[in-house]
Amino acid sequence: MSQAASVGILHPGMMGSSVAAALISNDHSVSWASEGRSQASARRAGEHGISDAGSLRELGEACEILFSVCPPDQALTLATTVVQSGFSGTYVDCNAISPGTAQAVAGLLDDNEIEVVDGGIIGPPAWQEGTTRLYLSGKQASSVATLFEGSKMEAITIGDEIGAASAMKMAYAGWTKGSAALLLNMVALAQHHNLGTHLESEWTLSQPQLHAALKNASTGNAPKAWRFSGEMQEIAETLRQAGLPAGAFDAATSTYQALTHFKSVETPQTKNVIEALLEAASGK
Repeated sequence: MSQAASVGILHPGMMGSSVAAALISNDHSVSWASEGRSQASARRAGEHGISDAGSLRELGEACEILFSVCPPDQALTLATTVVQSGFSGTYVDCNAISPGTAQAVAGLLDDNEIEVVDGGIIGPPAWQEGTTRLYLSGKQASSVATLFEGSKMEAITIGDEIGAASAMKMAYAGWTKGSAALLLNMVALAQHHNLGTHLESEWTLSQPQLHAALKNASTGNAPKAWRFSGEMQEIAETLRQAGLPAGAFDAATSTYQALTHFKSVETPQTKNVIEALLEAASGK
């Protein structure tokens, strides 16, 4: 796989487009399937030079490797669709899913003689060097990692076990996105008791970093809540599989579910995000 490869991206969203761009920068041929996809996906694909194979079946026939980059609650469904398309190459699941879900995906694909590599992406879309890592595990993880050598997406192999890369993603995102959900809830709690100003004053005295963290939780996380809610469910399941308490991530799931309507809002204001949580809590 160190030589130029024919690669398919499922799908060219914000993250998937950057995965594709990293591969294209290394002279790999990258395609996608436009059938049933949005105009926004088509626009991103065109902007980054991703060729259109048309249907998923045609994409699978043209590519030796498929990268799956989709919302976590769609990972298993997408893998099932790939099996039905007749694809017979290597499938790299880069989704924010639990090790158990990763193993379920692998079991489905293994039964149909498709080689599986488990992946977990940490960081923003890889448009700058040093910001984004793709953790990989599985028997072909090292081979897949070579596709990205020298690109803006740093690929790191962490063993042969399917589920290891997913566990790495869950452990990392559990803190970054889970703590943001907790912070939003604590601010909502203070607002409920008319103590918002007092809490902010106390932060200035003892936790000044939380002002910036709150802004990021509002402007950065709320527009992505439609994806994060499913990710929180996967983190909760990962903790349960390890015998660890998972209730905090059941709560984080509910938190992000209450914010899914911010998907089309570019930079939501903190006060509006907190109001949405309080409205959800009151049943309005």
